[in-house]
Amino acid sequence: MLSVNFTPFPVINTERLVLRQIEQNDVKEIFFLRSDKKVLEYLDMAPAATIEEAAAWIKKINDLERDNDVVTWAITCKPELKLIGTICFWNITKQHYRAEIGYALNPDHHGKRIMQEAITAVLDYGFNIMKLHSIEANVNPNNSSSIKLLERNNFIREGYFKENYFYDGRFSDSAIYSLIRQDKNKTDKK
Repeated sequence: MLSVNFTPFPVINTERLVLRQIEQNDVKEIFFLRSDKKVLEYLDMAPAATIEEAAAWIKKINDLERDNDVVTWAITCKPELKLIGTICFWNITKQHYRAEIGYALNPDHHGKRIMQEAITAVLDYGFNIMKLHSIEANVNPNNSSSIKLLERNNFIREGYFKENYFYDGRFSDSAIYSLIRQDKNKTDKK
């Protein structure tokens, strides 16, 4: 069975980014991500109504990380390190070595390949440090930007569920994408 430990928190550095733990002083940025219409367009969740809701969400995420149930990084640009997005592994199914990836980015930073840089680093962490076998993403089929990002990173569509998600008085479809670990040391024996 998969064994994970997010203590100390796994900070990840890339060329332009630092992926670090979300802290309470990120509450204004988290509130924006959890209440902005453009960010929430395909997430089908109620927007945060107050800054206190955002603070409670940060506490919940930090508690889940302490319990090794999720890992959520603040996406920050060097050298400022102000939160501009989040990326996480959640729905970690330890007995199956599988986790779901999720991400959100402030629209002011779209089109700069920031999420591509973040997802590359997080996938590497998931496969090489966490030792995941597979990573899935549950995507609103209308979210073409997210689907392109996943496909660019070799995710394949595994399933399509018709009207399986109910939110705000209507049913929506879901597309499930996955990426399976490619073991470079594996050899075919014929």
